Amino acid sequence: MGTPNKNENKGGFFSAMTSGFSMFSSAMHRSVNGLLGYEGVEVINPEGGKEDAEEEAQRGRWQQEERDSYWKMMQKYIGSDITSMVTLPVLIFEPMTMLQKMAELMEYSYLLDQADECEDPYMRLVYASSWAVSVYFAYQRTWKPFNPILGETYELVDHGGITFISEQVSHHPPMSAGHAENEHFTYDVTSKLKTKFLGNSVDVYPVGRTRVTLKRDGVVLDLVPPPTKVNNLIFGRTWVDSPGEMVMTNLTTGDKVVLYFQPCGWFGANRYEVDGYVYNADEEPKILMTGKWSESLSYQPCDSEGEPLPGTELKEVWHIAETPAKDEFQYTYFAHKLNSFDTAPKKLLASDSRLRPDRWALEKGDLSKAGAEKSSLEEKQRTEKKNREAKGDNFKPKWFDMTDEVTTTPWGELEIYRFNGKYTEHRNTVDTSDAIVLDDVQSIEFNPWQYGNLSEE
Repeated sequence: MGTPNKNENKGGFFSAMTSGFSMFSSAMHRSVNGLLGYEGVEVINPEGGKEDAEEEAQRGRWQQEERDSYWKMMQKYIGSDITSMVTLPVLIFEPMTMLQKMAELMEYSYLLDQADECEDPYMRLVYASSWAVSVYFAYQRTWKPFNPILGETYELVDHGGITFISEQVSHHPPMSAGHAENEHFTYDVTSKLKTKFLGNSVDVYPVGRTRVTLKRDGVVLDLVPPPTKVNNLIFGRTWVDSPGEMVMTNLTTGDKVVLYFQPCGWFGANRYEVDGYVYNADEEPKILMTGKWSESLSYQPCDSEGEPLPGTELKEVWHIAETPAKDEFQYTYFAHKLNSFDTAPKKLLASDSRLRPDRWALEKGDLSKAGAEKSSLEEKQRTEKKNREAKGDNFKPKWFDMTDEVTTTPWGELEIYRFNGKYTEHRNTVDTSDAIVLDDVQSIEFNPWQYGNLSEE
């Protein structure tokens, strides 16, 4: 439903995806497989170059012996969900956890502020959907974030007036819950990523529910993002694509925006492109949207056929912020802030992701220590689970409560966790007179199994 039917075969930025290279790309993929000697391994060049297939296959972060060893280990998992069942080498990780990754959606939160202030119901969806698209520039990073430990948390303050808290609420299956709030909106998410390992790629299905409530009018927005595919995990240059539809629905009025993320074609055709429409409750297009999730988004009023209204022009609604040049992990400036204690509350929970010793070691460039600390944390988690089960205790999240609600997503059912408000009470009662001394951060023990602020640990 990304575009009205009459535009499906038209040119311009709403042209349909071409398929002229399909036979060629299939033959090229088979030739790469034959050269490598591995069946079912697809190697794609995201830059659209015409290099020899074998040369392209040899690119990437892996040494030859590492590729062969990792391939032998991972073959048995083809077709499986590997979200938490596989121990992965630390060299493919970035110094960030999935809980912090959830917070990256807050970088351009000013767009939600604008949506709340906007009186036009269709422009409200333009702002809000642009906010949802904006995070995909960060999502293109090819490094894997750490899986959170059960009970791990992440807190963010001092950004756009926002207070953000996320928590790992389940280990099997891995599930996270998050809540953010400022004077304009509240944001609530329950996330249970599902993956499918395909040999040299992984499909990531965003099983989850994302709701944004705009405070001025009480409007509730529901977001369903597209799936993501991580290509060339072992052979070739790793890159990320998110082809498919993103749908944001105003549950209060029935209006919606449908944006289509174009799949990257052979020779890089259509990479990054996003286009679609804002529709009213009768599914009539009102505003067209177009752009690239790696650069910017623009909008323009349209008629009932999806054509731009005479006398109007495209106007930019969002543009990517300046990013660091040649950053080791492709981080934005905001991503660096997520690891900084400058965006942490004065009294940080000892369960916070910033304090993880493996994440900290990787950030400092010590891969050996990061790997050892990661293994140690995983062993502690297994021991904690064993002891808990021996006592007949069940884990209960601190800041989110499991509800009886189960919602259906395009990729499976999801149990919903709800923010219980205890965190707000906690922050309002904590004595913030003593700040964390940054020089002493490494001496603070990461403890996701016991709650309280650092002065009480």
